[in-house]
Amino acid sequence: QVQLVESGGGLVQAGGSLRLSCAASGSFRSMYVMGWYRQAPGKQRELVATKTSGDHTNYADSVKGRFTISRDNAKNTAYLQMNSLKPEDTAVYYCHAEGVSVWGALADYWGQGTQVTVSS
Repeated sequence: QVQLVESGGGLVQAGGSLRLSCAASGSFRSMYVMGWYRQAPGKQRELVATKTSGDHTNYADSVKGRFTISRDNAKNTAYLQMNSLKPEDTAVYYCHAEGVSVWGALADYWGQGTQVTVSS
C-alpha cells in the first residue's frame, strides 16, 4: 500500500510563508502526477497545484505567482512552497498522487491533510 504523509502546516500571519511536504511510502511503479488540493470549511475541495513526472506544472489561478510545487523523485516527496499567504488560503491541504501500482493498475492516493491557517 502507498501512504502519503503531509507535514509543514501551521499558523502564520498574512504575508508569511510555509513549505508543505508530502512523503510517499510503500510500493508503486510510478507516480505520474503529484499535487496539492485544499478544502476550507463549507467549501469544495479544490486543486491548488500539480506536477507530473515530466515536470509539467499546473496551478490554480488564485495561487499563481505565490505558490510553487516541486518534486524530489529520489525521496518520493512533493513540496508546496507557499509565499505571500493570504487569509483566504486558510484550509486543510491534502497531498494527492496518481500513477500505476505494482500490480499495473491505475491508482490514486490521498494524504491525511495538514492544516494551514493564515491570520490577518
